[in-house]
Amino acid sequence: GNYKTQLWDKQAETFLPSTPGLGMHVEVKDPDGKVILSRQYGSEGRFTFTSHTPGEHQICLHSNSTRMSLFAGGKLRVHLDIQIGEHTNNYPEIAAKDKLTELQLRVRQLLDQVEQIQKEQNYQRYREERFRLTSESTNQRVLWWSIAQTLILILTGIWQMRHLKSFFEAKKLV
Repeated sequence: GNYKTQLWDKQAETFLPSTPGLGMHVEVKDPDGKVILSRQYGSEGRFTFTSHTPGEHQICLHSNSTRMSLFAGGKLRVHLDIQIGEHTNNYPEIAAKDKLTELQLRVRQLLDQVEQIQKEQNYQRYREERFRLTSESTNQRVLWWSIAQTLILILTGIWQMRHLKSFFEAKKLV
């Protein structure tokens, strides 16, 4: 992810590029709540992390600016750009570093795309399995609820028949 902060200037009544002293603390948690990344950065920066768990991740950005200035009417604007998958790779930089030809670079891009497709397929399988388990659980609960309702209706009918029979016998109509 890339981020950039801007601080509100009261005199100019606009957001100005933040001062060098302003910093951000970036914390990333996986779906299980385990901290993957926790680092202090400057007012502008780039953070990267690799996740091994599928699901929603939490990204928390905390400013190190004095809280009093924010409570006194100060405003802070944060621009956040998150990139995932093979789109995060800077291929010209990789080609220069590893001294790759155009063909080798293209093969590497294709391999990264295939790997990303495979990861997406695995994630979709995981989601399908979770959805199937939820559907089966719901189906089971509906089945038991309908059985309970049927039993209650049958028992109520039997009780009503006995009650009416005893009522008519008491009135000597039967």
